[in-house]
Amino acid sequence: MLQPPSNERASGMAAPGGVTMPPPLPGPRIELDDARAGRIAFYGEDAAAAGGVPPLLLVHSINAAGSAYEMKPLFDHYRGTRAVYALDLPGFGLSDRSERTYTPRLMTDAIHAAVREIQSRAGDGAIDIVALSLGCEFAARAATETPNAFRSVALISPTGFDRRAARAAEKNPSLEGTRAMPWLHRLLNIPLWRHGLFAALTARASIRFFLEKTWGAKNIDEALLDYDTITTHQPGAENAPYYFVAGYLFSTGILKLYQSLSMPVWVAHGVRGDFVDFEETRVVKRLPNWSIEAFQTGAMPHFEIPDEFIARFEAFLNRAKAA
Repeated sequence: MLQPPSNERASGMAAPGGVTMPPPLPGPRIELDDARAGRIAFYGEDAAAAGGVPPLLLVHSINAAGSAYEMKPLFDHYRGTRAVYALDLPGFGLSDRSERTYTPRLMTDAIHAAVREIQSRAGDGAIDIVALSLGCEFAARAATETPNAFRSVALISPTGFDRRAARAAEKNPSLEGTRAMPWLHRLLNIPLWRHGLFAALTARASIRFFLEKTWGAKNIDEALLDYDTITTHQPGAENAPYYFVAGYLFSTGILKLYQSLSMPVWVAHGVRGDFVDFEETRVVKRLPNWSIEAFQTGAMPHFEIPDEFIARFEAFLNRAKAA
């Protein structure tokens, strides 16, 4: 069951040695104890001057250093003008990082739990959701399962539209199928190197390297690098990422799932870096509720050019409102 709204905090998570991990975003932290998703944390508060604008939920990507901090430019922009919330998915940030099987079902259930809590505060109306990278697959799944809960879906650099995903769908088109490789997960978890391997992957220099691949440039966001370094050095930080690396969180039927979305959908993606294969967006371009825009950026345009990104996002929301 959900903990009551009064269980809101602003403190961080205590790590061994008395070091406290700060919350990824300002404002109250809301903790939910969901029967399916476990303990999850998300951040934000209702805006007194929202003026009937639906709440906005932000969902980060999945990688070794994922957290709600990845949505900070959007959270900072909308905070105080509309109800905006950002979620730490299970296994990341200040949510439960325990050793368990991390799957699309677990991540989707966490989004459902956050949406129910938001609606308990703001009424039962539909919300807007923005997700990043692999988080897009979970947001889309949630929106297909409870379509009346979502007015619009915005996907930033979504996974599932590349040629590798298309090949996986050919082998297993099931909406419940994943690209899980149990043998790889067992290999990663051999005690001899389990912690040492993750420590090497999340050394500050390694994180910088991966962020430069994401940006497609050297001028990454240094504050994001700082927070990524902190969040990857917390107890249990390797649990969810190892399931990610082993393919457990990628859905083989995601293209079919994307096509079933009934509300307005906006795709925003960059053209630089390692995440620029969106060839399979051709299967949704013909759908009247989909719009796709490219930015002259890497995979995180909301960090690189926030003003332009938000202007185009607002234009999409205006179209969604009209629809």
